[in-house]
Amino acid sequence: MDIATLFGSIIGFVLVVSAIVMGGELSLFWNGPGVLIVVGGTFAAICVTFPLGDVIESHMGALSMFMKKKGKVEDVVNIMVRIAEISRREGLVALENIQTENPILKKACQLIADNADPQIIRDTLAIEISTMKRRHNISVEVFQKLAGYAPAFGMIGTLIGLVQMLAKLDDPQSLGPAMAVAILTTFYGTIMANLVFLPFAGKMRARTSMEELHLQIIFEGAKSILENNNPRLVYEKLSSFEPPKERKSSGR
Repeated sequence: MDIATLFGSIIGFVLVVSAIVMGGELSLFWNGPGVLIVVGGTFAAICVTFPLGDVIESHMGALSMFMKKKGKVEDVVNIMVRIAEISRREGLVALENIQTENPILKKACQLIADNADPQIIRDTLAIEISTMKRRHNISVEVFQKLAGYAPAFGMIGTLIGLVQMLAKLDDPQSLGPAMAVAILTTFYGTIMANLVFLPFAGKMRARTSMEELHLQIIFEGAKSILENNNPRLVYEKLSSFEPPKERKSSGR
């Protein structure tokens, strides 16, 4: 589980709610019509902008950020070194039997076992990175659009509340609910954009960069094993992807 994402999301909402409670009643910040306008309008607009499949996939990707722990460069390097050790000890063909849940790593092992040309490995890397980026960029764009739509529908709610308020100036009792819609919808839209949608888009963008780096390590490792399957030499090459501090602690 990604503790940073979970902790940041929880602490953000807790601080906002705490500030509200310290200044008054929490119930004052609940308005059903305002929620319908902002939440309903935002998700209706995003379904018009993108195919439903892309919307669902982007939200599943956001959910997976809570469940999946961010992989470390050091871990990927060590995996490739262990694969080099197996290939040196048992031969390249033995890599066909390696079991892994990572389909990219499995493909790399198959290419090594087949003694593929380094150019094929490079081409495969380019295709995998391009496909991964395209898929992730759609998810990032979905959340960026959501971050733009939420405040916009908050303003729409504000206009609706102002119209209702101006239409009933002769009835003082109706001014309060109308003003609540006018103010709270902007509040809802701003909170959704800055505490949910924009942070999630940023986290997805960071995850994309990290996955791209992992792919480069996997395929550079595969190429190195084909050229010279000495585990020490493979590590020396792949350790360049690691921060200097981690290289010292992982030295072989």
